[in-house]
Amino acid sequence: MSRPTPHARPPRPAARPGARALRQRARGLWGRRGVRAGVLVGALTVCGAVILALVRDQTGTEGFLVGLGLAAAPVPVLMAVFRWVDRVAPAPWRTLFFAFAWGACAAALVAIIANSFATEWLATATADPHGAESLGATAIAPVVEESAKGTAVLLLFLFRRRHFTGVADGVVFAGFTATGFAFTENILYLGNAFGEDKVLGSSGLASFTVATFFVRIVLSPFAHPLFTVLTGIGFGLSALAAGRHARLKRLLPPPAGLVCAMGLHALWNSSSGAFGPYGFYLVYALFMVPVFGLVTGVTIGARQHDLRTVAAVLPAYVAAGWCGPAVPAALSSMRARAAARDYAGRTDGPATARAVVEYGRAATALALLRHRLERGAPVPGFPARERELLARMAERRGPAEPALLHGARVTGRIAAPPPHRDYLAYNPYREHPAPPRRAHAATGPYEGPDARAPYRGGHAPYPALGTTSYGRCPARPSPSARPHPYQDRAA
Repeated sequence: MSRPTPHARPPRPAARPGARALRQRARGLWGRRGVRAGVLVGALTVCGAVILALVRDQTGTEGFLVGLGLAAAPVPVLMAVFRWVDRVAPAPWRTLFFAFAWGACAAALVAIIANSFATEWLATATADPHGAESLGATAIAPVVEESAKGTAVLLLFLFRRRHFTGVADGVVFAGFTATGFAFTENILYLGNAFGEDKVLGSSGLASFTVATFFVRIVLSPFAHPLFTVLTGIGFGLSALAAGRHARLKRLLPPPAGLVCAMGLHALWNSSSGAFGPYGFYLVYALFMVPVFGLVTGVTIGARQHDLRTVAAVLPAYVAAGWCGPAVPAALSSMRARAAARDYAGRTDGPATARAVVEYGRAATALALLRHRLERGAPVPGFPARERELLARMAERRGPAEPALLHGARVTGRIAAPPPHRDYLAYNPYREHPAPPRRAHAATGPYEGPDARAPYRGGHAPYPALGTTSYGRCPARPSPSARPHPYQDRAA
């Protein structure tokens, strides 16, 4: 006799997720790159819509359109200048667009709201509207505006550290941020000047619009970028901090650069009121022009320092077999890079030219990254980042290195082949092989009187050829279907 089957219990309803589970889900959702990018783009879009509505409300529709057209004139020039500075190790365009959008939307919105509130409060407290406006422009506006613009540089320093390798990167990020801020501010000033001309009936060279355009667009388009670049230099010096008192070197330069930016901005804003009718020209000649020349020299020096770093660091990877002997000489000269890119484009088409550019970017990033490690600066995740960059170089080595060899030769960075040899059959990888790599985990891939001691402090040695998970990197450029003139015909 079988036992009676017990009645099945009804399933329990699913328990609601608790607060901890909800926080974990939200944290996991926020960890997705697309979600963060969407939130950031949405926030900047809202800020842009609000600031444009505020500017249009102050200038009117016609004045807004006139100001927008005139304010856009210097933007391509400024972007081209800062992109030229960034050519050695260019940052992604999305990072630069973020910096520009932050300056044009978020920083401008914070500045216009904070400056208006502070001016109204000072006018109420002092019962002197004119004095409150002058005090706000001299003391309040520089602090608010430079802090708002410097926030973009701080965010890139914290969350895009792999692209923030030195002074040149700080100059570029600060310059793009300030260019966006100046663009929005110029719309406001030019639109208001056009409105005053309509009310007063002014026209021609005597109009307020022409005078404002000459002062803000022709005479001082670099004013706002010059202020904020001082903050960017501070963050760039912080990125290079290493050695003794490294913590102090990392913490001190950013606020010092911000204070210098605020001081120069305050001096510029007070030039017309505090120094008489010719104060503007006095400050322009005695302060702005020398500071501009000094900052230009520092920027060009930082750019040349990056090129010298490439020439000094990459030979270690040549000795390890990861790149050819002509690569350091070619990538340490912008003329040689351009010649290599043009040669690859003429010979094999745009795809090969892009491979040369991407190879140069990966090799430059690798050299700057390893230079920071050798100086003792903190480089979190260095082994993974190094393997990633070496993989990029290995994928593009075949088409890139013959073009870089050509660029190094035509610019005189390395000697031409001997005249008695067949020019097309000459193979530098056979005639001048790289030094053999020796297994020496303590001092790096090679030894000798000029050998550095990479990876001091227990770091891993260079990855050997053929031992990585992404495949073998050949010791010479792999042959392609269309042989290069610098490769051996037998290959």
